[in-house]
Amino acid sequence: MRRAHLWLVALAAIVPRVIVLLHERDKVLSAFTDKSDDFALTFVHHGTFGLVPGQPSAYTQPLYGFFLVPVYWIFGREWWSAGFAQILVATATAFIVYAIGARLLSRSAGVFAAVVSTLNPYLVWHDVHLNREILDQLLAAAIVLCVLVAADRRSIGWAVAAGIYAGLAILGNVRLSALPLVLAAYLILRAGWSWAPLALIAAAAVTVAPWVVRNRAELGCYALTTDGRALWKANNLQTYPLLTHGKWIDDVKDPPGHPFPNPEEARVLYQRGQGTHHIDECANQSYYQHKAWLFVRDHPGAKAKLGGLAVRMEWDPRTTASATDSGHGVLRTWAQPLYTSLLYVLAIAGLFFAPRRFVLLALLILAYQTLAAVVFVGATRYRISTDFLLALLAAAVFEHIFGRRRRPA
Repeated sequence: MRRAHLWLVALAAIVPRVIVLLHERDKVLSAFTDKSDDFALTFVHHGTFGLVPGQPSAYTQPLYGFFLVPVYWIFGREWWSAGFAQILVATATAFIVYAIGARLLSRSAGVFAAVVSTLNPYLVWHDVHLNREILDQLLAAAIVLCVLVAADRRSIGWAVAAGIYAGLAILGNVRLSALPLVLAAYLILRAGWSWAPLALIAAAAVTVAPWVVRNRAELGCYALTTDGRALWKANNLQTYPLLTHGKWIDDVKDPPGHPFPNPEEARVLYQRGQGTHHIDECANQSYYQHKAWLFVRDHPGAKAKLGGLAVRMEWDPRTTASATDSGHGVLRTWAQPLYTSLLYVLAIAGLFFAPRRFVLLALLILAYQTLAAVVFVGATRYRISTDFLLALLAAAVFEHIFGRRRRPA
């Protein structure tokens, strides 16, 4: 029976994505791509992890780029190599969601949660395109499973595993920089003071440290990413009107006197044959971070208004636009809002039926994601990596209704 459950989960994850991949094969490498794609290509062809040969860069979170490097190195940059690699990641995520559901509730509830989460219309489309959120989902599910086991068993080993996954998640998404503290707080609430929360934080720090030290050695500053421009684009007076008109933060115009070129502009100039431009990424980062801080300090009302909009965009059942969104038509207009609305309803109901230990963890992570949207900006692509938590809450409703019918009187 267990094997049949796993086959069902695998088919639910693989079949629709293969169909979408075949349909989108001409666009997978040409539209909606993340700049990590350029980092991976430069590394494969020139041995430099950056946008321009010979110029190391930290202008993006590194995890997704390093995920693409072996795929491109072994199989080449092909629609099928990237697409099938990401389908494998999506399938692994579904298996971990199944494992969480089976641990918390039952195998049937685990299947329900895994199938519901992996058949998210947005994910089915998004997962086969070149976007880093595919790894965010996998790591988030692994973190949740490890933290639950660590708390149940009061296990330092499982806490260390959770910390390693959390560190990798930070390398994939800098918004998660404070997540290890949230996870450690959960362990303290569940099991009291012990070495496990400290082990989790230490493991996350050790996982992140090589990248931070690399940036100090090669770029001149300790940093997770030097893309301070992204933070500023999410925090300035232009952002609110652009977002309310359906545009994205990439439409924000640079301020007068801004550093030129930034690493992405330098890559364009290099590709045009206009030479190699040295970029002081650390100075670039400091400039834009300072501009973002000035906006928050000088315009607290505008920031509060922008934060409210970000939260609405994060949790809107409709798909909110961003630079790398890749689903349109019926999928975006009808299927996604209907799916998400039903999931919200079931997840809210699941708060009353799911095990308390899971409800607490889910609410902490979802609250953290919401706060991150306030600090940065909100969009479907940033929320989607933790939607499996909603599916697990919904599975508790499924188990409450149908599990009782399966039990003997």
